[in-house]
Amino acid sequence: QVRLVESGGGLVQPGGSLRLSCAASGIPFSLNSMAWYRQAPGKERELVAVISSGGGSRNYADFVKGRFTISRDNAKKTVFLQMNSLTPEDSAVYYCNAPSAKWPWGQGTQVTVSS
Repeated sequence: QVRLVESGGGLVQPGGSLRLSCAASGIPFSLNSMAWYRQAPGKERELVAVISSGGGSRNYADFVKGRFTISRDNAKKTVFLQMNSLTPEDSAVYYCNAPSAKWPWGQGTQVTVSS
């Protein structure tokens, strides 16, 4: 059974940082690229960052380049998203999945950036 469990969200002030984690089970984690997505209220889910199966290739949406870093630990079947210089526009529920979004979505983790 595929399970994706996101954590690490919370309330942070503008300019602050958060580190999100996504623990995967039931999938051949080390063989798959992984991605982070986000969905703000009233908006469609959007792709934030992608990391290759071995971690050697990373790609980011323009709106997070230079601020967010995706990484992974294949031994722990976990993918991370380090988010720096957060702005209110980054407020959303963050999810992980494959770049093709082929697995069932987890519950996500809420990130709120507000003073």
